[in-house]
Amino acid sequence: MDLLGIGKPVRTEDVTLGGCPATGEDPEAQVLVFESELHGCGSQLQMTEDSFIYTFTLIHTPTLGDGQILRTRDVSVSIQCHYPRKSNVSSEVLKPTWNPFRDSKASEESLYFSFSLMTDDWQFPRPSAQLILGDMMKFEVSVQQFHHAPLRVTVDSCVATVHPNIDTVPRYVFLGNNGCLFDSQLTGSSSRFLPRSQDDKLQFELEAFRFQQDDSGTIYITCSVRATVASAAVDASNKACSFFNGWREAGGSHDACTCCDTDCGRGSQSHLTGAGAQWEQETSFGPITVGERPL
Repeated sequence: MDLLGIGKPVRTEDVTLGGCPATGEDPEAQVLVFESELHGCGSQLQMTEDSFIYTFTLIHTPTLGDGQILRTRDVSVSIQCHYPRKSNVSSEVLKPTWNPFRDSKASEESLYFSFSLMTDDWQFPRPSAQLILGDMMKFEVSVQQFHHAPLRVTVDSCVATVHPNIDTVPRYVFLGNNGCLFDSQLTGSSSRFLPRSQDDKLQFELEAFRFQQDDSGTIYITCSVRATVASAAVDASNKACSFFNGWREAGGSHDACTCCDTDCGRGSQSHLTGAGAQWEQETSFGPITVGERPL
């Protein structure tokens, strides 16, 4: 595939879809095949009035040879998949991986979570995922409610990895125990949840870092997010806690954080009806590139 337009095909292993390798190849047609879930391979979801737009990034990273020169370069190409919002989500075209609402008030509805890296003023998704050490990565998690009763979104756990696969090493679990942001306690960083201003949106800051074992500065962030009815109590299973001279909960219910230094349990994951109704999804963002700060 002449991706660079220089009359020379690129190496198949040098091209990924958001870090995911090609699953097939047709050398004669110069075609690479990629297969991914809509929420996989670092995709980002944007919702407009009429469409769901999943944006992937096709990445070419040339393999370094034995010499000191390169005749190809890094290339990133944005790829978008558009789906009408009014399509039947139970069809083969679009299959949500999260649990549908089981309450009779909206039994045919589904929820849509978004996970975005935001600008410093929190107004827009950040156009670039390139940062330097010392920067604050500002993440926003939200849930699209449609016709549901008011919902509250929480983040149960997050892990940072060099690759999209969360089971690879090195890996850093900086948030866990059903909503406890450990990073500031473990490293003395300024990472924190922002005070909650609305139930269906949650914002947190994570101080940028690099893995010692990796020179690329690339990280992927994968989080388990959850929505519960807003009337449910903020407790050990449903919270957003940061550490600064003690544990503090983003909504002010600080007593819910007392278990962060022990074990907050698995939560009420089996309660999917009535006042305890909840929905879960694993969502990810990446790649993020963190460079070293110039001296």
